[in-house]
Amino acid sequence: MASDEAPKPAADRIRVVGKWVGALEVELGAWTVPMLRAEVARRVGDGVEPERVGLIFGGRVLKDEPPASLREAGLKANAKVLSSLASPDRAKEIAAEAAKAKAEEEHAARLVRLWDAAKAMSQRHTDGSFLEGEDYNLDLEDQSGQKVMFGSVDDMKALKMALMLHQKAKTQMKRKRYKEALDVLIMAEEAFSLCDSKLIEKVDNVPMLQLDIVWCYFVLRDVSCLEVAGTRLEKARVGFERSHGKDSSRFRVLQAGRQADLAIYVRLELLEGVVAYHNGQTEKASGYLTSAQAKYLQLQVPDEAISMLMDMGYEARSAKRALKMTGYDIQSSVDLLCEEREKKIRRQEEDRERQREILEQMRYGKTPMNKAVDLQKLKGLTNIGFEKYLAAEALRINENDADKALDLLTNPEENCILQNKIQAKRSRATRSSSSRAAAARTARGTNNRQAFVRAPPHAVDGNAPPDAANGNLQEGNHADGNLPEGNDVDGNPPEGNDVDGNPPEGNDVDGNPPEGNGAQLLDSQEAMINEESVNQDVVMTDEVAVNDEETNSHPVPARDVSMESELAHELTGDALDDYDIEVSDEGQAIAEYLSLLESAASS
Repeated sequence: MASDEAPKPAADRIRVVGKWVGALEVELGAWTVPMLRAEVARRVGDGVEPERVGLIFGGRVLKDEPPASLREAGLKANAKVLSSLASPDRAKEIAAEAAKAKAEEEHAARLVRLWDAAKAMSQRHTDGSFLEGEDYNLDLEDQSGQKVMFGSVDDMKALKMALMLHQKAKTQMKRKRYKEALDVLIMAEEAFSLCDSKLIEKVDNVPMLQLDIVWCYFVLRDVSCLEVAGTRLEKARVGFERSHGKDSSRFRVLQAGRQADLAIYVRLELLEGVVAYHNGQTEKASGYLTSAQAKYLQLQVPDEAISMLMDMGYEARSAKRALKMTGYDIQSSVDLLCEEREKKIRRQEEDRERQREILEQMRYGKTPMNKAVDLQKLKGLTNIGFEKYLAAEALRINENDADKALDLLTNPEENCILQNKIQAKRSRATRSSSSRAAAARTARGTNNRQAFVRAPPHAVDGNAPPDAANGNLQEGNHADGNLPEGNDVDGNPPEGNDVDGNPPEGNDVDGNPPEGNGAQLLDSQEAMINEESVNQDVVMTDEVAVNDEETNSHPVPARDVSMESELAHELTGDALDDYDIEVSDEGQAIAEYLSLLESAASS
């Protein structure tokens, strides 16, 4: 009786010489180099590990990576393979070298991902081409928390990119991963070099970067970088004097007389002293180190002062930072803490406003170049009397060119064509909305708690608000991120709310109905959906732009979501964070090098 099994491929024979001599029956298309190595090790015996076996064919070493079949490695039937056996210690060295090479390759690939993610984010958050699902916005702020415009669009992109990379490196430094941080700092330096040099001279971000690079040299004990370290420190010193003023006079004015930069100069003068010491300039080194030690002692905050502020309700870390930056003055520390709290509240309000703008832009759809509708230009068109949804569509299809949009809107024939196009889309969207409403009623019958979920926006600094940890959407938004049905084309709330968008009387501050009104709430929601399914005039403007073939003329590039999220969530938005350095390591290094100077002097 014939068998249904497919015949196995005929095995090929290869000859092995060297440490083990013999012939092996193998399937060249199925066997890999590690399999051949393991088989030779088994034939050698004595418990030899496969890692100790070396294989050479055609004058080249057969490697395990990348994984390939023997045929792909070049072997044919009757091929001759030379085998060798390394000593156990050498085998370990080879394995360690292979592991190191693999780790370096993975690190290099990660750096490429990091650069590409920072570049893509800076591009989108400068030209307005936001993506759906991004619940944060990247803006540039000065030390007072005010939004700033910095040079040209290209300068803005490069600066945002550099600052994201620098922040990533500082996070790695805090985790004591100095080698990885150094590579990212070099990338950030390259991004800064893309900015107009005359513009970045006005800020202290580049001197801070130079200082961080040299600190990594010092912690890694990289003596080979001694010469370049001196050059970088000179650039940092000049940069700080240019941006902070001589003796930090300009910085003190901006910081209301506070010494927030003291820790920066402790690290700078310590490193200058170390470089001078290793260059044989002992007198110069002594001057730098003595000055660094004096500043270091000023940063040693008394426990009693911290306890006083903690008794007022402040956290220990915030209290210590405020005291260091104000010279232990309790009243000045309280003033600083109050200012920081006010800035945080103001930033949260600005973030909420910006989030509302982003949601509004999403409702209007993307331009053919995948950019959001410019709200300032939209406001200009609505101020002269055009309907918002019509003006938004005119801007969208004209790539935010206000002049072209105005020409379209003022041309009766083109205006009529645009309105007909919008009306046709509204009709399609309404039919789709009716089916979604039916599905929503079915889901509501199963669990009325799933009708609305909450997802507060992330702040500009990328940190999630308190409720974001629950993974919920904003109240009043559907699970797909859209605003509640029933809003008009301008995004206004349904009737029943007052002009400020507040809920009707009888609801609590969160907009929830009083207890006992759950059934009435469900009835009103269902009635609202039923009304919308038959009223074609109440259609959101995002449904106007949906499924528009023109919008997809420039497809959105692939996005590294995990890397972008990692970068965004490490941005703090804290203007004083760069100056809040824990200088305990600096204090130990100062004492060590002063001791070396004393020993050299006594000898």
